[in-house]
Amino acid sequence: MAAKGASLQNYNNELVKCIEDLREKREEVNRQILRAEEEKAKIQKQLTTLTERLNKINEELARKVSARNEYDTTIQETEAAYMKILESSQTLLTVLKREATSLTKKRQSSST
Repeated sequence: MAAKGASLQNYNNELVKCIEDLREKREEVNRQILRAEEEKAKIQKQLTTLTERLNKINEELARKVSARNEYDTTIQETEAAYMKILESSQTLLTVLKREATSLTKKRQSSST
């Protein structure tokens, strides 16, 4: 009977040891879960920050592109108006030269 009692005690000791091993493994997994959750929270915070920065940059970029487009339009309109002024100046110069020549010819014919 003593042998059966010793065997039962050995099984009991092994069972307790197995349960303790399982608890240690569970605690290790729990620590890994906590570390992973901390890392996840950190990454989510970074993601939120980066998303906000990206949104601000996109808004700023849109404003700058709009401003550049306005500059382009103003430059094109100004260049077109300037070209009209140049054409008008050339026309005026041509007319003025023709009138000057005509006046000179009239004056020369009057003098003779």
